[in-house]
Amino acid sequence: MLCHVCWDIKKIFLTYTGGVKIVTRYPERKPSLDSKLLLFDVQTGEFLSLMDANWITAMRTGAVAAHSIILLAKKEYSTIGIVDLGNTARAMLLVLATMNPDKKFLVKILKYKGQEESFIKRFQTNSNLKFVCVDDAEALVRGSDVVVSAVTFLEDNFCSDNCFEEGVLVVPIHTRGFTNCDLFFDKIYADDYGHVKHFKYFNKFRYFAEVSDVVNNKAVGRENNKERILAYNIGVSMYDINFAAHIYQLLIEQESITDIDLHDPTEKFWI
Repeated sequence: MLCHVCWDIKKIFLTYTGGVKIVTRYPERKPSLDSKLLLFDVQTGEFLSLMDANWITAMRTGAVAAHSIILLAKKEYSTIGIVDLGNTARAMLLVLATMNPDKKFLVKILKYKGQEESFIKRFQTNSNLKFVCVDDAEALVRGSDVVVSAVTFLEDNFCSDNCFEEGVLVVPIHTRGFTNCDLFFDKIYADDYGHVKHFKYFNKFRYFAEVSDVVNNKAVGRENNKERILAYNIGVSMYDINFAAHIYQLLIEQESITDIDLHDPTEKFWI
């Protein structure tokens, strides 16, 4: 069981909103990963809302991964390898394709239980995306400018060191499967220092900085097209609470929140 608790105090009109996000993972449950979000007024303690946070989490996580690609990929990147074809990967590709409507992407996806078919179908209206399916990890990584992994669990490293060519950007959203890259990649970034400081090879990182420092010009990003870069986008719950507070405010303005049928989703949704 995983639990993330985060406070975000943000002024929205005249209300200060706080939140707690709880994420759980039960392998036998469907869907196995689930998240809930509580909102309340931090001035009065009034409970405001219990929200399903799965959509917010998937879209925020995907958007952050897309941001890392735009920020840290080499110039003229075009080939993207994707491991795991769930909602996070869908959100990432949706944001990336939407933000770059005139850029053509070749998307390499790893075959897995036929999921590649529904994934490709989801993006059939995106004319800037071309798909190719591969059978193994090495074929996916070799020749890819960007490798995105949304796998929540891998026992071993995804592939050997020599599969990662110069200039590649690797974005392991859930951190699994790329510990070998920690030892020889030129630069490593993360959402938050606290997320990675306990990693086995953290003290052997050649260079480390938070992504926010790159955005604010406090740290360097990619400096040439030969650097191998790793971006650990684990996620910050504070963002989700911020988005949830805005969604709640929109519902209040539309006077529709009291009419919502509050129930626990029983079917997996797809972005």
